[in-house]
Amino acid sequence: MYNDLLAKRVNPDVPSALSGLFVNDPDPSAISFAAGSPNESLFPVAAMRQAFDTAIDTQGAHLFQYQSSQGNPDLRAKLAARIGKWGRVTTTADNVVLTIGGQQAIELVAKALLNPGDEVAVEVPTYVGALAALDLYQPTYYGVGLQGDGLDLDALETTLKRHPGIKLLYTVPDFHNPTGITMSVAKRAQLVALANRYNFIILEDSPYRDLGYDQAPLSAIKSFDTEGRVVFVSSLSKILMPALRTGWLVADGKLLAAIMKVRLASDLEATGVTHAAINAYLDANDLDAHVAVLKAHYREQCAAMVSALQRYFPDEAAFTTPTGGFFDWVTLPAGIDVDALLQTPAMLGAHVSYVPSTNFYPNRDVHNGLRLCFSGLTPAVIDTGMRRLGEQMKVAVRGVKPVF
Repeated sequence: MYNDLLAKRVNPDVPSALSGLFVNDPDPSAISFAAGSPNESLFPVAAMRQAFDTAIDTQGAHLFQYQSSQGNPDLRAKLAARIGKWGRVTTTADNVVLTIGGQQAIELVAKALLNPGDEVAVEVPTYVGALAALDLYQPTYYGVGLQGDGLDLDALETTLKRHPGIKLLYTVPDFHNPTGITMSVAKRAQLVALANRYNFIILEDSPYRDLGYDQAPLSAIKSFDTEGRVVFVSSLSKILMPALRTGWLVADGKLLAAIMKVRLASDLEATGVTHAAINAYLDANDLDAHVAVLKAHYREQCAAMVSALQRYFPDEAAFTTPTGGFFDWVTLPAGIDVDALLQTPAMLGAHVSYVPSTNFYPNRDVHNGLRLCFSGLTPAVIDTGMRRLGEQMKVAVRGVKPVF
């Protein structure tokens, strides 16, 4: 009865891209490759508990008062120095904004830039959470495909020529969610040159950039920014703990001012107590040493996933081989609908789940791909789950290409 009172952006007939994303299977043998969760056994719980105590002991009652609208200045300075060291981005604490996770940072950029119908380019497939945030502002999407070294820049330029009104491009350049692909340094520089030429903003979403298994992080796209048109977004969820809900962005000039204007209307400021504790943690601990431990574990889990794909999946399946991050992407023959496959009695009986490709496309129109997350599972569990999943995929492929 209230539908006519709701804003069009929250059309109740169109669910959020994030709703119903993960299968809830109560069976004790269930294995989920769906949620992009870090390995909680690696969380530095004791050190973070001490950091909260330190923050409270140091600042007392004042810690619980209103603080800076951009967030804890000492933590912002540390993050500015970190992206300077590992991403070659020259910036200061004044250009860093702390947010409620990286998701809020994406939504703030969308809110600051987009009017209904505005044209947005996204790599396809792309991060489902970004689609959920962007969808609220009712953009017109143009998908641009990925290559082995990142966004297809020739296809992007063709799209820009056809649609010169594109004002925003969203990309996950480092260990991409959902494919695991990383954009080359050469393409990062070329992308900024295209942004300068065709006058659009780049939203660089990089929560996985620290998690390259065997290499240091590449130069951020923001490092090539000469006109203040790149917004860099990252998060501490993947390298510390998701429940800290701490993301951050780097922006400049009028773009930063616009982001701060919509941020002030939303929540006034970030969570000061948590950020003071994170700052104390960084004072007392070596974050890079902690990240090195994470990378060693995720390298092993990724290797188990790739090995299982080779061993159990049908020959007709193509998959990526990530060098960092949490995800692998599988493409099956065009006649297979992996959404429908999830609901078959055989798949339900296998008690294994994944995220279908439709969730990662703005028009929800690609049905034969799936995202697999390996970060929260042991190699043994990965092998067990992939054996079950591979059996179902082989049956599905035989259904499309029957053997006589």
